[in-house]
Amino acid sequence: MKSETNQLIRVLNRSAVFDLIRDEGPVSRSEVSRRLKMSLPTVMRIIEELTEKNLIQLNGEMKSSGGRPSPLLEFNPKSHAVIGIDLGGTKMFGTVADLAGNVQEELYVPWEEGNSENTLHSLFTLIDKLKDAPREEGQDICGIGVGVPGVTYADQGVVQWTPSLGWRDFPLKDLLVERYNLPVMVENDVNLAAMGEYAFGAGKGAASLVCIAIGTGIGAGIVIDRKIYHGIHSSAGEIGYLPPGTQYLGRNYATFGAVETLASGSGIGKRGREAYAASNPSSNKPPQEITSKTVFQAARHGEPWAVGVVSETIDYLAMIIASVSCVLDPEIIVLGGGVAREGDLLIEPIRQRLRGVIPVIPEIVQSELGYRAAVMGAIAQILDLTTDYQAMTRSF
Repeated sequence: MKSETNQLIRVLNRSAVFDLIRDEGPVSRSEVSRRLKMSLPTVMRIIEELTEKNLIQLNGEMKSSGGRPSPLLEFNPKSHAVIGIDLGGTKMFGTVADLAGNVQEELYVPWEEGNSENTLHSLFTLIDKLKDAPREEGQDICGIGVGVPGVTYADQGVVQWTPSLGWRDFPLKDLLVERYNLPVMVENDVNLAAMGEYAFGAGKGAASLVCIAIGTGIGAGIVIDRKIYHGIHSSAGEIGYLPPGTQYLGRNYATFGAVETLASGSGIGKRGREAYAASNPSSNKPPQEITSKTVFQAARHGEPWAVGVVSETIDYLAMIIASVSCVLDPEIIVLGGGVAREGDLLIEPIRQRLRGVIPVIPEIVQSELGYRAAVMGAIAQILDLTTDYQAMTRSF
């Protein structure tokens, strides 16, 4: 027990030193010691470990009023690269980026929906191409992170179920480790998007964040103190299943959840087609041409049928955010996904709906990373995995 406690203390100390140098470098060893209230020999030992891993480097010297100048230390993000993959939509998106999130290569590879064998082959093809892409001289790939549109058991790297990819109880991590002999992390794509926004995007510097992705469906990723919260059944964040009214109780939602059928991109498109047909019974325009994008375009032009659909969508999203805020009280909520690109029509009206309704309205912002959010989250996760990083706990 004592040895385990000592090991945890060493890990926490190393993580704290790494955090300070990464976030505020260049700094001297003595400054790190002073700021963290940690003995100088302990700091020097940790810095030696981080230097051996090429994660920090020297950057000049600090002038001293007396004695020898003190060398300054800074994070060395170009020392390693991470392959990040987002298995979403109809294409796989992948990047090679350094540890600061600077993208060096990005590629798309199409995949065949529902064909599990072809999907895996397409994933291998994408990773092979990214591995062969030009990189900084001497830069090693330190791991592969994969975001999956479905329920995953992140600790095992098993995809429990993802209908679009045709995978059920699929040991993706083991297959990738066997093929590439690199550290591999497999995670739900929205969870990774939340981590990406937390580490590199709209939520950088926050203690806690919820990223709500509004696309074909609706899901959320929850990050607390740089850790993804999964829940006991790895289903935390399945907010698309929230019932937006009592009339939605007592039903079976096998695929899309109750509020998902109304406020997701597909739900908005469906309600838009119905509203257009009802208001234009003699129109020759096929309602099938109406998507969530055209609904928002029509609302911007003041077309009554579209304005009504968007107003209802704002109501549904406000109810989701109210539920999330009252249960989790996050510092920031980031709206991502295709529908969130219409943020100027959504965010302020959502705030107006919530005034006086909930105790505290969190900061609500649009995603800064967009389609890159999940692969940026993969970078953060692989960095933490390969450095045995442990965040210092703060209040939610």
